[in-house]
Amino acid sequence: MDDIDRMLIGLLQKDATQSYASLGAAVGLSSGAAHERVRKLRERGLIRRTTVDVDPVAAGRGVLAYVMIDGNTWMGDTAEALKAIPEIEEAHVIAGPATLLAKVRASSTQELQSLLRRVFDIEGVARTQTIVVLETFFERDVHIPLPIADPT
Repeated sequence: MDDIDRMLIGLLQKDATQSYASLGAAVGLSSGAAHERVRKLRERGLIRRTTVDVDPVAAGRGVLAYVMIDGNTWMGDTAEALKAIPEIEEAHVIAGPATLLAKVRASSTQELQSLLRRVFDIEGVARTQTIVVLETFFERDVHIPLPIADPT
């Protein structure tokens, strides 16, 4: 990945609806060359998908929580059962006080409680501990920094 690839990724993160002509103009390439670069970034897996950033509060999912899940077994069925719960946005195997960490969004604390019951009913889940977010200062996308120019 070179500086042009980094700039293209940064531009797409700001606005993924930009035309290849405007992307190319911003980085000094033709629209065809910009399109080819973006295609190769997708093929290499650097760009996983193009999506819309939805405001969870406006979408009725204003309760954000992180659930630490401890279990006695982590077979494929357990992971699939967690994946089948749409309110779970992310799940990560972690080192620390639990086995998994899940990011969940719910419409209310009552819905969060229902979700926690469903998680606890999954085979292999021994206990959960939930942290409810009161305020989010910021969230950020993956940032790929450009190299710092050599001052000499």
